[in-house]
Amino acid sequence: MPEFADNADVSAAKSAVRGAALARRRALTPATREDAAGAVVREVLSLVRRAGARRICGYVPIGAEPGGPSLVGALAAVAEVLLPVLRSDLDLDWALYTGSLAPAARGLLSPVGPLLGVSAVASADLVIVPAVAVDRGGTRLGRGGGSYDRALARLLVRPGVPVVALLHDGELVDGPLPTLPHDRRVSGVITPALGVVWLTRLDETGWMTHH
Repeated sequence: MPEFADNADVSAAKSAVRGAALARRRALTPATREDAAGAVVREVLSLVRRAGARRICGYVPIGAEPGGPSLVGALAAVAEVLLPVLRSDLDLDWALYTGSLAPAARGLLSPVGPLLGVSAVASADLVIVPAVAVDRGGTRLGRGGGSYDRALARLLVRPGVPVVALLHDGELVDGPLPTLPHDRRVSGVITPALGVVWLTRLDETGWMTHH
């Protein structure tokens, strides 16, 4: 990764990559988005079954995000699903998905029901997260709020829980992404064409390390 003078330079580099990735997503045709969503959902369900995951932390894809509107319902048909609720401090609380969603902060949809607390993420057997790009070392680029980095830090109390980001084709990049010390890596990604790609492993301390 190139040397950055300070955190401001890293943040600017992240913004540039994020902007380009989101522009490419906006340019996808409706047919391409639909085909990609179907492929991603099939791969996610296959992974859930192979892993024997009974509780999943997921999210509701919006706009051109991979997985599309059918992701949550498909997951709920095979496992218990916790969905994030954005707090005022940009941290993530979690609630059990029971089939109903309501408008929440930033135009997102959140589950209707009692909140389970920020630590509920550590009760999951599999964590599925959004991303706009991921590199081969597992560095994840999100929307910029840091909410998922806070949430994923809580998984250190339960080593071995896989964290998988959903991407469109072309968003798994070879070159390293700009990163800050608080950024958390993902274990793998799912793309329409590649399916599940594992990127990192968990060592005995629970920290992500390169293969």
